[in-house]
Amino acid sequence: MARHEIDFSELLDVQQLRKDCDAVAAKGSGKLLEVRAALLPVLRQASNEGREKARQKLSEDGSGLNCAERISWIQDRLIEVIYALVAKHIYPKSTADVSVTAVGGYGRGTLAPGSDIDLLFLLPPKNTDEMRKAVEFLLYVLWDLGFKVGHATRTVDECIALSKQDMTIRTAILETRYICGNVKLEQDLQNRFYGEIVNHSGPDFIAAKLGERDARHKKAGDTRYLVEPNVKEGKGGLRDIQTLFWIAKYHYRVRTAEELVKLGVLSRQEWRLFQKAEDFLWAVRCHMHFLTGKAEERLSFDIQREIAENLGYHARPGLSAVERFMKHYFLVAKDVGDLTRILCAALEEEQAKPAPGLTGVISRFRRRVRRIPGSSEFVEDQGRIALADPEVFKRDPVSIIRLFHVADLHGLEYHPDALKAITRCLSLIDDRLREDAEANRLFMSILTSRIDPAMTLRRMNEAGVLGRFIPEFGKIVAMMQFSMYHHYTVDEHLIRAVEALSNIDKGLFADEHPLANKLMPHIEEREALYVAVLLHDIAKGRQEDHSIAGARVARKLCPRFGLKPKQTDLVVWLIDQHLLMSMVAQTRDLNDRKTVTDFADTVQSLDRLKMLLILTIADIRAVGPGVWNGWKGQLLRTLYYETELLLSGGFSEVSRKERAKASEEALAHALSDWSQKDRKLYSRLHYQPYLLSVPLEDQVRHVTFIREADRSEKALATMVRTDSFRAITEITVLAPDHPRLLSIIAGACAAAGANIADAQIFTTTDGRALDTILVSREFQNDEDELRRAATIGRMIEDVLAGRKRLPEVIATRAKAKKRNKTFTVHPSVTISNTLSNKFTVLEVEGLDRTGLLAEITSVLADLSLDIHSARITTFGEKVIDTFYVTDLVGQKITNENRQGTILQRLKTVVSEQEDELRKGMPSGIIAPDPASATTIRTTRAQA
Repeated sequence: MARHEIDFSELLDVQQLRKDCDAVAAKGSGKLLEVRAALLPVLRQASNEGREKARQKLSEDGSGLNCAERISWIQDRLIEVIYALVAKHIYPKSTADVSVTAVGGYGRGTLAPGSDIDLLFLLPPKNTDEMRKAVEFLLYVLWDLGFKVGHATRTVDECIALSKQDMTIRTAILETRYICGNVKLEQDLQNRFYGEIVNHSGPDFIAAKLGERDARHKKAGDTRYLVEPNVKEGKGGLRDIQTLFWIAKYHYRVRTAEELVKLGVLSRQEWRLFQKAEDFLWAVRCHMHFLTGKAEERLSFDIQREIAENLGYHARPGLSAVERFMKHYFLVAKDVGDLTRILCAALEEEQAKPAPGLTGVISRFRRRVRRIPGSSEFVEDQGRIALADPEVFKRDPVSIIRLFHVADLHGLEYHPDALKAITRCLSLIDDRLREDAEANRLFMSILTSRIDPAMTLRRMNEAGVLGRFIPEFGKIVAMMQFSMYHHYTVDEHLIRAVEALSNIDKGLFADEHPLANKLMPHIEEREALYVAVLLHDIAKGRQEDHSIAGARVARKLCPRFGLKPKQTDLVVWLIDQHLLMSMVAQTRDLNDRKTVTDFADTVQSLDRLKMLLILTIADIRAVGPGVWNGWKGQLLRTLYYETELLLSGGFSEVSRKERAKASEEALAHALSDWSQKDRKLYSRLHYQPYLLSVPLEDQVRHVTFIREADRSEKALATMVRTDSFRAITEITVLAPDHPRLLSIIAGACAAAGANIADAQIFTTTDGRALDTILVSREFQNDEDELRRAATIGRMIEDVLAGRKRLPEVIATRAKAKKRNKTFTVHPSVTISNTLSNKFTVLEVEGLDRTGLLAEITSVLADLSLDIHSARITTFGEKVIDTFYVTDLVGQKITNENRQGTILQRLKTVVSEQEDELRKGMPSGIIAPDPASATTIRTTRAQA
């Protein structure tokens, strides 16, 4: 629906509003403050009722542009009424000489519910204080009504002078629109602006606007595929559309996008695409403002569901309603990118944007094209690949793929004209081209390039080529996952994973990935690894498990890409198992031999192990900023080395008793400068599991810590150590052993705001607990992190000593931290006696929340279960806690009735994700009396 087809009169009875305001002013005593106060309820009611009608119309017709135009019309009428009142009752002699104009977004005749009102008040050359007072009165009324008003009061001469100096002012004046007052001033401004400014500065303006756009994109992460995009400022958002129109208006002297069709800049289909994109983005933005009651521009997780519902999206197999909505959003953002390329290509053809630093004759001389060696289809134009002639793709569609290959080989950027031609020739990418051996050879060369495969793949994706050439990839283009864990859409994630693999391949980030960088040069099936990385999530969004479905897709695609049967089998296995190594490393006890043997049984070969490690690293790194850290790297390396020993036949079968004895002797030897009495006492302080799993360096640290605590006669003590490489901080706790000790420590960490990543739990031979809690690092600076860790340590000591009570401190923390009601995670509890030879493994999955770990461990203590080790893993909003437990005599939990009780109790705790936080903690969480706790003994680390 075009603007002229909208019936605006139903939004506001302007005549009645004028009468009401006149009546208020007539009754006034002449005091301006009293008149303003009396006007407010009348104007506010009219504004609120009009905007509510605009909101209802948005729900009815779904048009965002119509809504934005309705709100702009309402705002115009309010300003007109106020202006008329000022001219009639307040400053009748001066107001008629003032021109009130809208600028910026408001100047385009569109306004979101929470947008600023940008106004330019034009004064005649000879202006008076009374004119400025009239402007002030109008502004004060708008401010009193709660509007955010951006304003300037200038003469036409001042506007022209300032627009020569300031590109922002120039852009604002470009969209000046008359509202009321002296129309001749606004017309004079328009005439002089185009004659004195626009006619002589087209290339400069275009370069400035494109530069601003690039800077804005870079600030936002330079991708349109962030899962919480900024609808106004983000890549592919409304600001990009506005930038296009600014450029078109400045260069082509058009008032509407439709006029670009008549000029041949856009096709009619592209113009319709422009309309649809703008209308959709305005609909999203207006719904966001109405929903939040403010100028919210970030489409965050907590409002995405409701926006999707308001826009009428419904779930489909494999995709929720919100995921379908967000996929549509990202496809629209991609359309905006296509339009940008097309317009830039048209400008290039007219030489509207000269090369940086070159103008006039020099620029035209330097713009001559050069032949690219070995290529007859393409030429080089200022470092960009361009078509030798317009018919290249029609003569040979394989050239569509070849263009990207040649650009990669020669390090060329892409001429907008070439990208426009690709966008208009996508229909040439059909089954015949997809099966073409040369096209697939070129694609594999791009994918495995040693230059920058990710950049080329991203250009292919943005141009729509990748999704057409690999239809299965096309299904996941712009697909988002409604999860805090995933920062990008699926297609962007896969391309970033290829980028991570390429960086490892080049030997980059050797400090972060020492093992992967060491292994990569020896990977024999390099092509298979690159294909597996590109395709590992290609089946996301299906009802079937994406690993299984993805393996089936790979089975179909690999022969097409030219891979041999053995390579295909390897790619299929890697995709089928691409989550295995990450999940085992993060959720299983790597000191438990059964963990390693089960993993090795699945992997079966060293080649698979090497490639799976590198694929896992690339996958995690591509999830988003901050997801990868050194702690995860350490876990993966530990699992790799343990499995490598087993697969290569090097796993030691020396008895655990003998290895523990050797470890004890090594510790005693390391304490050679201690007295004989202390060496004997402290080297014999630990049981077998500790001696076999803790490195000698840490054993020495621990016994030194324990001896210092003994000399100070401390029943409770903590020790902290930072590890910047692993992004982990260790907090070691020495305390009288107690069945609820881990629960108390977990609660204290929750109260201190610490995120626990792992827990190493040991009992000494004299009945004390030596627990090392690994918490995620928060500060980069070691001094800051040590202070934070010391605070956490004091909190643990205070709770254990009874100086603080957990219910109060956790409740305080929970109130301070906003409860996440945006996401739901299906709670799950599993019990397994097959994952470990000695322990029962409990795995609890649910929505993360403050104090959850403390509640779970408290329940385990209630159930008389002894926790031997714990793994705490968080994936965005979802937590997976794994516990290796026995009963109090060191046996697995095999009784079915008892297993049922455990399941029921744990499900009750984890299922409370939808409830309000309970008041306080379970009654089981108490701080033990240090004096009596030594009489309560567990066997958690003695088995």
